[in-house]
Amino acid sequence: MRLSPTSPFVEAVLDIVEAIPAGQVMTYGDVAATLGSRAARVVGQTMAQFGADAPWWRVIRAGGLPPIGHESRALVHYSAEHTPLLFGAEPEIGYRVDLSRARWRP
Repeated sequence: MRLSPTSPFVEAVLDIVEAIPAGQVMTYGDVAATLGSRAARVVGQTMAQFGADAPWWRVIRAGGLPPIGHESRALVHYSAEHTPLLFGAEPEIGYRVDLSRARWRP
C-alpha cells in the first residue's frame, strides 16, 4: 500500500507520535486505537515511509520490542530518555521496553 504524506491518517499518526513524551512509548496498535482504528499495520507502514523525522523509537511492537532492524539505534534513544527497559527479556536483541511503566496514553 502506498500512502500519501498529506493523507489525514498519515498526518494524524505523525501528530500522535510527535506528542509522545520522552521516555514513554506507544505500540502501533495504541496509535491506531487512539485514531479509532484497528489499522496497526498501516501505522507501521506510515512510520516506515514518513516517520524518519518523528521520534520513531517511541512507537514499538506489542511485545515491547523496538522497530525491526532499528534495535541498536533505538536503544541509544531509550537510554538517553531513560525509557524503562527490561534487559535479558528478549534473547535476540537483549532488551525490550517495559510497557507496564513506559506506555503512554494520550
